[in-house]
Amino acid sequence: MPKHIAILGSTGSIGTQTLNVVKAHPEELVVEVLTANKNADLLIKQAIEFKPNAVVIADENQYQKVKDALFDHDIKTFAGHDAISQVVQMGTINTVVTAMVGYAGLQPTIKAIEAGKNIALANKETLVVAGDLITTLVKEKQVFITPVDSEHSAIFQCLTGEPEKIEKIILTASGGPFRQNSMDELKTVTVKQALKHPNWDMGAKITIDSATMMNKGLEVIEAKWLFGVHNKQIEVVVHPQSIIHSMVQFTDGSIKAQMGLPDMKLPIQYALSFPDRWNSDFPRMDFKMYPNLTFEQPDIEKFRCLALAFDALEKGGNVPAIVNAANEVVVEAFLKEEITFLQIPQLIEKAVNGIGFVNKPTYNDYVVTDSETRKYVSSLI
Repeated sequence: MPKHIAILGSTGSIGTQTLNVVKAHPEELVVEVLTANKNADLLIKQAIEFKPNAVVIADENQYQKVKDALFDHDIKTFAGHDAISQVVQMGTINTVVTAMVGYAGLQPTIKAIEAGKNIALANKETLVVAGDLITTLVKEKQVFITPVDSEHSAIFQCLTGEPEKIEKIILTASGGPFRQNSMDELKTVTVKQALKHPNWDMGAKITIDSATMMNKGLEVIEAKWLFGVHNKQIEVVVHPQSIIHSMVQFTDGSIKAQMGLPDMKLPIQYALSFPDRWNSDFPRMDFKMYPNLTFEQPDIEKFRCLALAFDALEKGGNVPAIVNAANEVVVEAFLKEEITFLQIPQLIEKAVNGIGFVNKPTYNDYVVTDSETRKYVSSLI
């Protein structure tokens, strides 16, 4: 039986690579829904090739263009963010790939879970912002989340078939492009420099998050909720080669690691194939090309964003939502060259101190926190 999937954010880095996996496994995967934010041209091209039941363009100004282009292809066309939350509930879908970037992915993921859909989770912000709410809902609806992030996929693979004897989760980080830079050098970092990741090819927002190590901080929070561990059971280790994608240490002291070349198609395929493993023609690793695998402790004084994420995890409540919203605003401002690289953690920290704390937030509290944080940080910029 093939899986009928919706891909939220099909024109982004994860979305396009998911469609490459679909192309390689046409008998196992059927595309029911594609959604995009603004990239109407690529959405149209994807829809004509993969023939989904429906597409959604979030930017309502592009609706007519998409509708006209797909009129003769018998593909339903919708527009607006609310439409994304509606189409994921279609009866023909059984798995939703959440590849949207940022907070925007939260509501559609909730609606998909409420409708009983399994989730292939690439949108880490969903669990960062509302981990308690999401994990409770997943249990209630008896659906399954398979992680798409390479680090969480690695942990998931290490845990498959194991009893629940986790002592520690070890998330690996490349360290980004500025791992060896001094604080003085970070003062003059340009957008162009920050967008050059040494190992991975990703979208602009995630690439900047990797440069600040906020991406790893968000993954720490995500790991807590995905794997049900305590804060102190999560460790970050810098591994510049990005060959070991993450590790699990068990209560007997043994450590399992998942390894492979830096290629997002592998964790995407595993998330969609689980509990099976499908064959692939992905490039294979040659150990002779990687004679040295090295590890370092992250510098949390230089990369304050990682420390801020650990602090948010410790404080709990709506603080992770504050950190996430503030980060989205400041990254966008940095990309527009409105702030410097080192102002990114400074402004996030001001938001944490400036927005009211909610100990046990509801969904509405998350919505209010996100909105207030964005306004507050924008006013600081």
